[in-house]
Amino acid sequence: MNSFKVSRRDMLLGTGASLASLAVSGNAQSPAPAAERDPIPVAPTADQIRRMEWWHAAKFGMFIHFGLYSQYGRHEWAMETQAIPITEYIPLARQFNPKPGFARAWAKLAKAAGMKYMVMTTKHHEGFCNFDTRLTDYCATKQGPKRDLVREYVDAARAEGLHVGFYYSLMDWHHPDGARCATDEEARKRFVEYTHGLIRELLTNYGKIDILWYDVSSPLDAKGWESERMNKMVFELQPDIIVNNRNKLQGDFSTPEQKIVAETNGRAWESCMTLNDSWGFQRADDNWKTSKTVIRNLITCVRDGGNYLLNVGPRGDGSIPEESVRVLTEVGHWMDANGDSIYKSDLCQPRRANYASFTRTGNTLYMHVHFWPGEDVAISGLMAKVKSAHLLKNKQQVKFSQDPYRVHITGLPAQAPDSPITTIVLECDSEPKQDTNFVRNNKPRAGV
Repeated sequence: MNSFKVSRRDMLLGTGASLASLAVSGNAQSPAPAAERDPIPVAPTADQIRRMEWWHAAKFGMFIHFGLYSQYGRHEWAMETQAIPITEYIPLARQFNPKPGFARAWAKLAKAAGMKYMVMTTKHHEGFCNFDTRLTDYCATKQGPKRDLVREYVDAARAEGLHVGFYYSLMDWHHPDGARCATDEEARKRFVEYTHGLIRELLTNYGKIDILWYDVSSPLDAKGWESERMNKMVFELQPDIIVNNRNKLQGDFSTPEQKIVAETNGRAWESCMTLNDSWGFQRADDNWKTSKTVIRNLITCVRDGGNYLLNVGPRGDGSIPEESVRVLTEVGHWMDANGDSIYKSDLCQPRRANYASFTRTGNTLYMHVHFWPGEDVAISGLMAKVKSAHLLKNKQQVKFSQDPYRVHITGLPAQAPDSPITTIVLECDSEPKQDTNFVRNNKPRAGV
């Protein structure tokens, strides 16, 4: 996989020189300037715990980037990175016309993949609104679709029993005050009222909404956006909603992008990632993650108490690329048999293995073997006593032995019993903890 990936933040902050340095270093996640960093996290409040209970149980969600850029087919940042003039870009709004039932296909795929919630772009940086609004004609009901695409999405998600999330980009490349607001106070006031007004419509016209997912606060800070007033309005309209941290307030959860970084102090977090290297549809991007990679990422997130929001980029007609469908279908088949090891997971301390990763529920440790070594596997430094072991796929008991340094599971089939990852269930007499330093310091060596 190409390691040179540029996040939304990098695109906003990067000059030619900084992008060149990223290309040389292969690291597109360089530290942001102090003014761009998130506030120091604090422990969740009782109200946050109440509102986020379903979200913590959900673990896995579908992100959908869909807009005029989907019609263009060259990534959601094309308007900016290719410096496309407004007059050339606007005609896409008249061409954009998703086929009937597109959202139902999204929701059915999300459910089949084991996802429990969806987050759709209601307005991306290009400024086009996928919903019905009285505040601009640059919207789905007054352009090519002649219908409310957000309404169709909401109805489809609810029909499949999925929680509903709205993505909303604060940045706007279309609105005349979108850039001017940084230096013109009257423009700022107009644009902030426009922004608050669109958010008010979204949270008023579609019933109960579960997530508001802000994105890209540039060019203003929290004071400029009047984010305190913004969030106050949001919670007055939707008392049970959860919001992220990208309007420059702390919000309810953090949003590491294209990387998995666990929060501390009980702070909720969600890693958002693409299935290939693009958020919006990019017809030439064939760098797809495998189902094994997706599942390993999901395991890593839930092991450390986080959620995994995995993106699809539909074409302009609303169809999801076939490779995305194939990968998510494979993930769903695995989740059908292994879902309990994900949905019911607690924070899991064991993590050291060169061919496996781990999740935990109470005293039960799930060993997810992603590189099947053959007839035996082992875990080093498990401090709890194992009472029994079995394969999760077929409930077959497996033989094991345990000494102070390892649990050794033997008599396994030469070929992996499950695909793309086989899960072995270890029932322990206490919460499973791993201490590989104990092994390193105490295991007998030759001649000692």
